[in-house]
Amino acid sequence: MDEFELPVFGHKHHEEPVQPVKPVAAPAPLPATHKLEQNAPSPQSGHPGEAQPAPAERAEIDRLSMVCLSRIDAGAAATLPPDRLLFEVERVISELASEQHLQMNGREQRELAAELVDDMVGLGPLEPLLRDDSINDILVNGPDHTFVERGGKIVPVPVHFRDWEHLTNVCQRIAASVGRHVDESSPMVDARLKDGSRVNIVLPPLTLDGPAIAIRKFSKKPMDFAKLLSYGSLTPAMAEILEICARCRLNIIISGGTGSGKTTLMNALSRFIDPSERIITVEDVAELQLEQPDIVRMETKPLNLEGKGEVTTRDLVRNALRMRPDRIIVGEVRGAEAFDMLQAMNTGHAGSLSTIHANSSRDALARIENMVQMSSMGLSSKSIRTEIVGAINLIVQLERQRDGVRRVTEVMDIAGIEGDTILLGEIFKLRIVGEATDGKLIPQTHFSRIRPSFYEQLQYFNLERHWVEAMEDATHDAGMAENV
Repeated sequence: MDEFELPVFGHKHHEEPVQPVKPVAAPAPLPATHKLEQNAPSPQSGHPGEAQPAPAERAEIDRLSMVCLSRIDAGAAATLPPDRLLFEVERVISELASEQHLQMNGREQRELAAELVDDMVGLGPLEPLLRDDSINDILVNGPDHTFVERGGKIVPVPVHFRDWEHLTNVCQRIAASVGRHVDESSPMVDARLKDGSRVNIVLPPLTLDGPAIAIRKFSKKPMDFAKLLSYGSLTPAMAEILEICARCRLNIIISGGTGSGKTTLMNALSRFIDPSERIITVEDVAELQLEQPDIVRMETKPLNLEGKGEVTTRDLVRNALRMRPDRIIVGEVRGAEAFDMLQAMNTGHAGSLSTIHANSSRDALARIENMVQMSSMGLSSKSIRTEIVGAINLIVQLERQRDGVRRVTEVMDIAGIEGDTILLGEIFKLRIVGEATDGKLIPQTHFSRIRPSFYEQLQYFNLERHWVEAMEDATHDAGMAENV
């Protein structure tokens, strides 16, 4: 026996009859799912006129794939190193092509082998998308409709699953990898891939056109303000002011819509936390990339199959208070845990951070108030607003704008309360003044010279002079830009 030939490959067809594969009249097209290789240029997916396999050709590829898989012992294949597995699968495809007189050249055989290896040990057609660093989100709407977000724009890509069952198997593989379960009886699940990417899965009957997957990819590179500046999310003056806010341990709420960059900004702000501080993080699905040495990362737990064992964000926030934290970071506040978060901020845990879904700073305050009322504490609106003013120093508002760029649009100081109204002091606000020839918006920032309510905290950390200088520079730069 050849030294590369393993009994688990290429011999099962002697035991089980295999239906012959109809010869392909012309060389099979490159499988759509492997136009994205790790070191290959990214395709311009979704552009009009992009070549995709015709339905009949795609059917031939799928039939050939099924025959190949029937000749492979999946259990034994999983024990092989990836390069050896790819070699063996290529050999099986070559044998099958010869048997069935299929017109497949070496490149096409290698591409199909790579697709099948991804299907056996990875997430099938999604693997090339996961390897493409230019993609931020992967959105699957059934077996034949997949979209990605690249450069802030959502575009279709020619990614194809064989059928509903194939896509469902991928969904179940994702859930099983983190000890969770998804099927018709439990058709929704949040999970995390091995690389840290966040996944949400919804199965029929809740979805009508097949299983749906939403993947928010995990950035392999730590995020900092330098990268946000290069993306156009911040101006240098904004970055300097937000850095001062983080260093003087302000309690900050980052507000914005879905996909506006809230977690990204939180990761960047966390770079300014002193390494000597003890940090407790609470998330539904762990996404934060903190680099300090003393960190306890906690993640919620859903109900098990018996309907027991749930651990909520509120449970974890309450427990975090018993773990001697210097700062508590809540990935996202979305319910009754808002009350416990305010309590933490009001009881000596300065410098805490959290995010919230809201369209403006004022909306963020209203949502926090509603969430506290969900905790059934029986507090009046005036008491809740007083609690908010005592706990939160700053709201940073983000927006993904129509040119695809995620920008900080305003930073508001929680200045106090007058009657039943929370007073907001504008630190800076972004407005759009035009559009460049390349479609990018032209922003202009207005900075306020009013002394913030947390000025004493700036003095305590010896940062008041830096604040004054930063605001003067920012106002000067904004004035120069307006004159231009």
